[in-house]
Amino acid sequence: MKKLEQISHETSGSLFLLGNEAIARGALEAGVGLAATYPGTPSSEVGETLADISPGAGMYFEYSINEKVAVELAYGAAISGVRSLVFMKHVGLNVASDVLNSISYTGVNAGMVIMTADDPSMYSSQNEQDNRRYAELTHLPMIEPSSPQEAKDYLIEAFAISEKYGVPVLFRTSTRVSHLRGVVNLGKIPAGVAKGKFTRDLSKFIALPSNSYRLKVELIERDKKLEAESEATFLNRKEGNQTSKVGIIASGAAYNVTADAISSMGIEADILKIGFTNPLPKKLISDFLISHSKVAVSEELDPYMEMQVRAIAQMDQINSRIYGKLDGIFPESHEYTIDTVTRSLKKALRLEDEAEFPGLDSSLPPRPPVLCPGCPHRAMYYAVKRAVKMSGKKDIVYSSDIGCYSLGFFEPFEEADLMLEMGASIGAGQGIFLATGQPVISFIGDSTFFHSGITSLANAVRNGTRMLLIVLDNRTTAMTGQEPNPGVPENAQGEPVREISIESVVKSLGVSKVGVVDPYDLQNSIRLVSEYLREDGVSVIIARRECAILRDRQMKKKGEVRVYTVDQEKCGLCYNCVENFACPAISIENGMISINPSLCDGCGVCAEPYVCPFKAIKEVD
Repeated sequence: MKKLEQISHETSGSLFLLGNEAIARGALEAGVGLAATYPGTPSSEVGETLADISPGAGMYFEYSINEKVAVELAYGAAISGVRSLVFMKHVGLNVASDVLNSISYTGVNAGMVIMTADDPSMYSSQNEQDNRRYAELTHLPMIEPSSPQEAKDYLIEAFAISEKYGVPVLFRTSTRVSHLRGVVNLGKIPAGVAKGKFTRDLSKFIALPSNSYRLKVELIERDKKLEAESEATFLNRKEGNQTSKVGIIASGAAYNVTADAISSMGIEADILKIGFTNPLPKKLISDFLISHSKVAVSEELDPYMEMQVRAIAQMDQINSRIYGKLDGIFPESHEYTIDTVTRSLKKALRLEDEAEFPGLDSSLPPRPPVLCPGCPHRAMYYAVKRAVKMSGKKDIVYSSDIGCYSLGFFEPFEEADLMLEMGASIGAGQGIFLATGQPVISFIGDSTFFHSGITSLANAVRNGTRMLLIVLDNRTTAMTGQEPNPGVPENAQGEPVREISIESVVKSLGVSKVGVVDPYDLQNSIRLVSEYLREDGVSVIIARRECAILRDRQMKKKGEVRVYTVDQEKCGLCYNCVENFACPAISIENGMISINPSLCDGCGVCAEPYVCPFKAIKEVD
């Protein structure tokens, strides 16, 4: 039986699962009837799993246009009596934050869990914000697992808490928890999901001041009940024999490396593991502080727990020595490792310095990120650079966005002067033009265009911006795992749905100059960019060619694998293909240009005379 079938059908025993796969399994065991997301690493695998198993479970699942819509969708289901799960990466919660405070006031009728996957060390993100702060801001309870088993079990408990108190629950993972693999003991999957029914309640679900005034008072009372829940729940637990003078309070992924560090160091220390991180169990923490003269707080990113632990110590007049980020003992940024925690505990406990854990060999060559062989974005960036050079325009500002095309920042293209968050390429580009009058070329992907680019484009058109917008339409949401978006004719389950035309949307906003090109057609791409650079208003080029990964799959199925090689007799050693086109399949070996057949995907763009003027690159017969 395949793994996905096991996740969706096995009712006993255990499976070796990724943390995100365990969350998907937990959704089944919790009887979730509706799930929604906008894909974002490190949460992506939850969606990939649910896309496959949801139909058989009677669960509705979709990739929503953005995170705000996904939360509103899940909320609509939850107030109609259907359990719902919505999940996203940490910065996605910023997009959804507008609705969070209001739904905290109104509450829900069925369980609703909002998963936020934080990314310490920014492996695939523009920042490493700590989303535990959203729990404080919104007065929403927050639960934080540390392992795949806890990811499943805690999710089920999160739904129980949500229904017990009629409130959405935030469920925080991190990259290490979401991508950790472990044995997960399975539970039962309920038979079927009951259809919901919305019952009108104008005193609850209408966020007018007259209602919100009363609901805020109820929210404060709910906080007190949730704190009592935090004191009693199994999500918080003590570990160790509780006889050591040294105590450590830890949560999330930091708990795992802390436990390993203590074991490796051979020291005696008791642990208070916190899984219910908002509200914190004040009495449990107070008692732990009283019984330990030295207490370290081990948590990734902000001193979220530490500040509250120190406040509890002050309020209860406890003299325990507390160590954490605020006194410089623990680092305030990046993902924790055993080495990180070991060094911090040595500082706190004043232990003699010992040999550090061996790290990565610093002599290893760097591995900078690159666009895949055959990526249509490479061809378009190359065409834009050629067109700009031919046009003779100076001081062009390149405003980029979030996606695979973020790699356009690197050499040899260097076509990204700013990059903030999804959709900002258009809005920020407009601001630069208005402030400086410099010509602006903005890049945005197809999925990002639907996510948050449409409103920015409408604003640019409305206010007379001069800008060339290039929509890099690779027919998928490529960076997070090839998930569908509104611009393609299939949904998450591969079923046919209505495709929304980007060019029709753009024209409807009042853009008169709209063109579509195949990036592999360098001649036409260069021509169109050159033409549109002369326009006074907003002009849009849609560079449409499917992601190279999708293209390769299709060609392999058809048996149409193509590979290119270099005719050394014709090669003029101009190095343009290596230095300016920069496909990773092309390299210089012993002074000669060569193409690695195991990397070449046969796109053929390098054989174009705009890349190889000597016509030395040809398809292998």
